[in-house]
Amino acid sequence: MSVEFQSVDIADLPSLGLGLGLRNVHFEHILSQWPKVDWFEAISENFMDSGGRPRDVIRRVAERYRVVLHGVSLSIGSTDPLDMDYLAKLKALASEVQPAWVSDHLCWTGVQGLNSHDLLPIPLNEETLAHVAARVHKVQEFLGRPLILENPSTYVGFQQTTMEEPDFLRELSAITGCGLLLDVNNVFVSCFNADIDPVAYIENFPCDRVVQMHLAGHSHNGTHIIDTHDQPVRPEVWELYRLAWAKSGGASTLLEWDGNIPSFAECHRELLKAKNYMSGKFDPSMFDLAPDISQGRVSNPVDFLVPGIMETTIMEDV
Repeated sequence: MSVEFQSVDIADLPSLGLGLGLRNVHFEHILSQWPKVDWFEAISENFMDSGGRPRDVIRRVAERYRVVLHGVSLSIGSTDPLDMDYLAKLKALASEVQPAWVSDHLCWTGVQGLNSHDLLPIPLNEETLAHVAARVHKVQEFLGRPLILENPSTYVGFQQTTMEEPDFLRELSAITGCGLLLDVNNVFVSCFNADIDPVAYIENFPCDRVVQMHLAGHSHNGTHIIDTHDQPVRPEVWELYRLAWAKSGGASTLLEWDGNIPSFAECHRELLKAKNYMSGKFDPSMFDLAPDISQGRVSNPVDFLVPGIMETTIMEDV
């Protein structure tokens, strides 16, 4: 393990405040206006392979703001060997922009060298825990910094699962020293789809290990919810955020908006609503609201990482 990584504890990572995703539709506004935003989160893959304008933009942004790198292709839960070419590119980007931290998801994205461009769930049990922990150790040693892992949105479970997700992440963080990214919208989405109490999930989550939180919108389809990131944050998610904010001690918060992206000003206004939930008493009655049924959507990150792919993809019932 590198000396640099040994010297970093997640408790020493900074509290960044309220941030927005660095999206290309907002590049011109950001570079011309330098808006009053605390920090930006960049999708790592959108900047790793570019030596052109995107790379120049993130360098310039990193000169004025704190930046976080958020990946969607690390595939920490896969049975494939770790992609060392991918990690080398990620390390090079991190060396250039000096992010506050590097994050990804507790998931797998592909197998046998193929990338599904989606965040796929893993069975949560002791065998998987040992497998993922060994890979997290390797990633942290290579990058020379702690890895921050996010709870993904899920739509299916496994018969092989023997652990609750908060317990799995608690053990993983204890074993590896990694930090956690608590995506509050993903909690609501996954819990609805699995018929689990989202409040109990947050209450059981190892919030002392939370470095960052995510907020986003979703699409409610009656029988299930899809994590689409294409509309404002739902009231129920805001109320869960109030609880998570208090339990985490005020972790850095990021608004994700990746489909039907409005103006920067509208995204910023939505982000600033978070201030209304940083105090006050948690209201469980918010979870009695009738669902806002939306048209069917597919989950991210497919449609913002690979533009247009879903227009040519046929979804089949299984």
